[in-house]
Amino acid sequence: MKKITVITGHYGSGKTNLSVNLAVKAAQEGKKVTVVDLDLVNPYFRTADFREMFADMGIKLIAPDFANSNLDVPSIQFDIEQLAKSEGCLIIDVGGDDAGAFALGRFAEALNSYGDELDMLYVINQRRYFTENSGEAVSLMFEIERAARMKHTAVVNNTNLGCETTPEIIGRSAEFAEQTAAAAGLPLAFTTCPEELCELMDVKNIFPVKVYVKPLWDL
Repeated sequence: MKKITVITGHYGSGKTNLSVNLAVKAAQEGKKVTVVDLDLVNPYFRTADFREMFADMGIKLIAPDFANSNLDVPSIQFDIEQLAKSEGCLIIDVGGDDAGAFALGRFAEALNSYGDELDMLYVINQRRYFTENSGEAVSLMFEIERAARMKHTAVVNNTNLGCETTPEIIGRSAEFAEQTAAAAGLPLAFTTCPEELCELMDVKNIFPVKVYVKPLWDL
């Protein structure tokens, strides 16, 4: 993992679950980790749901005012530029689509200055509306880049159907993921897979994940 990792994508693509998994993995490797919840679109900031777990693992969580409340006017009362300068790695969980990416654009100049120390990962999920084919997915990616004033460095295939995910669903998404990455002119960083299904997969570059973010009816 690089010093700064920015996670973007379509609403419901699984950005937050990936952010949590990356943070946990880095902490388990002994790294100092800070997670910034930059979702100003959804007032129920899902990354903030894991504050207690993060604290137990030594992961620092930064979230806007009113996170985990029913107020719809969240505000940023922290400086991502200063957080980026801190020791360890920084993971930024960005709100969905271009609407969520506008908040990231506020820090574009400072973040872009990190060059090769920065990854901006575009998370795709073929099973989400409006990103079911590579053309739609790439079009949305460019909209996010324009809003954020930043360029993605890689694509992450996070195709799933929640608790109904099967090896077949992930396997069938491989062509879609490769086509999307090729159309975007970016490498396909990895394909996520629930830990319990990894042994059943025949897809290269698998990244095992735990399903931390669940529907309210599964909590």
